[in-house]
Amino acid sequence: MIVSVFLVLVVSVFVVLATMPVFGPVAASLIVLLLYLPLLWIGLAIGAKHLHDREKSAWWLLVFYVLPSMLQVFADYAGATGFIFNLAGAAIAIWSLIELGFLRGTPGPNEYGPDPLQRTS
Repeated sequence: MIVSVFLVLVVSVFVVLATMPVFGPVAASLIVLLLYLPLLWIGLAIGAKHLHDREKSAWWLLVFYVLPSMLQVFADYAGATGFIFNLAGAAIAIWSLIELGFLRGTPGPNEYGPDPLQRTS
């Protein structure tokens, strides 16, 4: 959730900087890129951690991050039937939100390590 709020902040900074005559769109794009790269790294690390806690491979991040973008490109070229691709991308995005944000990890240790919520005495 914090990553999403930070992303909104980064986009807002881009819009403000791009409209200022001192910076212009190219400089604003470079500044936003410098802010976005650490955000992307953190998001991938947190996503991998949550998937490992759910006993799934981090390769699922490709499904959650890349596939909706690819479906959006297909929707742009599909014309009138493109809404089907958009609908599929939205369904995958909602699934990833539920999988990474709301579902609890597997109880006890798994092949990726111990349960982070399990108390040790």
